[in-house]
Amino acid sequence: MELFGFTLPLWAVFAGIILVVIVAWKLIKFAIKLLLILVVFFAILIGLDVLGVFSVIQNIFSSFL
Repeated sequence: MELFGFTLPLWAVFAGIILVVIVAWKLIKFAIKLLLILVVFFAILIGLDVLGVFSVIQNIFSSFL
C-alpha cells in the first residue's frame, strides 16, 4: 500500500487500524463511566433538593447572620 510516497506493508496497516480501534474503545468506555458518575451525582443532588436539605442548610446559615 502506498501512502505519502512510502510503501507500507499490509500487516502495518492492519496493526494501525487495530491500535486505533483499541484506543477509541478505551476512550468510549471512559466517557461512559464519566457519564454514569455524573448522572448518579446529579440524581443525588436532585434527591437532596426534593428532601429539602438545601433549604434547611440555607435557614441554618441565615439564622447565624
